[in-house]
Amino acid sequence: MRYNEKELQALSRQPAEMAAELGMRGPKKGSVLKRRLVKLVVNFLFYFRTDEAEPVGALLLERCRVIREEPGTFSISFIEDPERKYHFECSSEEQCQEWMEALRRASYEFMRRSLIFYRNEIRKVTGKDPLEQFGISEEARFQLSGLQA
Repeated sequence: MRYNEKELQALSRQPAEMAAELGMRGPKKGSVLKRRLVKLVVNFLFYFRTDEAEPVGALLLERCRVIREEPGTFSISFIEDPERKYHFECSSEEQCQEWMEALRRASYEFMRRSLIFYRNEIRKVTGKDPLEQFGISEEARFQLSGLQA
């Protein structure tokens, strides 16, 4: 997937759902733990050197797994390359739990499934499709067929 660098930099400056200084170790062999400012913005995880305003990098949180490693640590890996892991170290177990939950909820697929689930629940209660008023109820991405929410 290609991204425009300026657009990503602009997105990295948007208000974050979560942000904190965490220990971070990249996927390369011999990579060492470094303090990074980590910001979750929509479905991107941006990471910055603690003294710089521009991100060092970004992870698109699609088709990924967030896994607890040791106490207070978690990793992110991608389905296409599960051995390539980004490791994060939190200051507490509670902070680790919060990050893991937020990262799992950040993907487009999670948001889509949630929308479909609540759309179905509202339809059961009211008998009406809540998306109909926006003229998007027939779009394929919002269909219930083939998905058990």
